[in-house]
Amino acid sequence: MLRPSLRKANQMRPVSMETGVNKWAEGSCLIKMGGTHVLCTASVDFSQPTWKRIQNKTGGWVTAEYSMLPRANGTRKSHESMTKDNRAVEISRLIGRALRSVVDMEKLGRHTITIDCDVIQGDGGTRCASITGGFVALALAVRWLLAQGRINENPISDNVAAVSAGLWNNELVLDLDYEEDCVAELDSNFVMSGDGRFIEVQATGEQHPFSADQLTQLMQMASDGCKKLIDLQNQILD
Repeated sequence: MLRPSLRKANQMRPVSMETGVNKWAEGSCLIKMGGTHVLCTASVDFSQPTWKRIQNKTGGWVTAEYSMLPRANGTRKSHESMTKDNRAVEISRLIGRALRSVVDMEKLGRHTITIDCDVIQGDGGTRCASITGGFVALALAVRWLLAQGRINENPISDNVAAVSAGLWNNELVLDLDYEEDCVAELDSNFVMSGDGRFIEVQATGEQHPFSADQLTQLMQMASDGCKKLIDLQNQILD
């Protein structure tokens, strides 16, 4: 059965990544996954976060902040309500964890890189788009540090990308848009490294429990999807 977007079950939405979209940030990427558009910027601070300095720890840090613009979706939300959004806090932590998994903090030196992911338009899969575009922004910021002679080695060991998958209309599908996500029986997000390993898996049976076989099939679909995203990342960064 064709999906609302007329895609096949294992077909992702059109994806594009544009770099250099913010002249002030050390790294920036505008990622578009169908109707989901996220501006990802990487800002370099020449110092460790306070908690590392207090604990006298060595190495740098990578963190992330996620937010949606007031009219990123069908109903406007005030800026004030955004700052109190627990969902945004949870997604920010997910993005940070995902990106830190491939960064050697010692090689990063005493620098902090903050990845800001601002959803301009949301149409499902915003956290996955943020991770995928956020990695590109991070990689560009690291290149900047290397070019400036602030660090001697590339601290990034591999790519990171993410994609959603789920059970919609009793069919396993890849890269859910908002219309599908709203009624999905099973919703999941997969974060993967360039070598095909999983960094984080989030899966929820929205209407009823799901089987191990279904999860395995979704993992394979997501793996194929992440490989395509990582190939695109490498093309953009080449």
